[in-house]
Amino acid sequence: MPAAALPLVAVVGPTGSGKSELALQLAERFGGEAINADSMQFYRGMDIGTAKLPMAERRGIAHHLMDFLNVREDTTVAAFQTMARDAIADIRSRGKLPIVVGGSGLYVRAAVDVLEFPGTDAAVRARLEAELDAGGLAALAARLLLVDPVSAARIGDGKRVVRALEVFELTGRPFSSFMPAREYVSPTVQIGLNGDRAELHQRLAARVHTMVEGGLQEEVERLIPQGLREGRTAQKALGYQQFLRVIDGASTVARASEETITATRQFARRQITWFRADPRVQWLDWSAPTLTASAAAMVARVHDGEAR
Repeated sequence: MPAAALPLVAVVGPTGSGKSELALQLAERFGGEAINADSMQFYRGMDIGTAKLPMAERRGIAHHLMDFLNVREDTTVAAFQTMARDAIADIRSRGKLPIVVGGSGLYVRAAVDVLEFPGTDAAVRARLEAELDAGGLAALAARLLLVDPVSAARIGDGKRVVRALEVFELTGRPFSSFMPAREYVSPTVQIGLNGDRAELHQRLAARVHTMVEGGLQEEVERLIPQGLREGRTAQKALGYQQFLRVIDGASTVARASEETITATRQFARRQITWFRADPRVQWLDWSAPTLTASAAAMVARVHDGEAR
């Protein structure tokens, strides 16, 4: 198949559902390479708390767009889109199958869909961030509700509310107007992993406990001199914000662990809601013995040009 015609695969779903392992299996079967779409795995040194696949467990398969930011830095979805499209083109140019894997929904859409991103203005962004720091999220969320009720209903974290208001100030258009009908850039299959909710909760709790036993607090301590507290995004990552409070003496390991489990479950629920809203995602049960075979059949159909 010509390089330009090679399809794109995206493995999506909630955290803890086994996306990384399925992506590896598909990469081995079809000669693929992975493109990370987990926004917290962009950060160097944030390994344990993000469940980043260690190099030794990647089975020799290249993983793109990991570890390119330090914890003081931020990126944008638009910048990620450019990097992801470059990675996809590079992988295809070598006759390999590009496989996007991750649970950050907007980043996945940026990689696979025709999607326009409005520009940014550092001064406007800084002013809105200062208002967020000074007055809290509620005031900005109320302002967003007046100018863009669709976005206000969809988003609830400070960073994205600031972005939506910034876009409205710069363009006069609601941020939601930049999320058009779903249209793939090229032939694509999105494979979603889901399963029993109680089992997912057990998985997430066990994973958090494994992270804590594996040195999550020590990882947070190592990142503080690198600027973790100053990074607007990195410091708020699941587990990291909870264990910063442990280091500050404001919490205990046991309490931070339980808070991380609760926050991770809430995050997984939001991920499921996001991906469930996309009718193009083809869902598989992570516990099914035929999981890999079913996913491979989906990819094979795209190879044959049957899916769009």
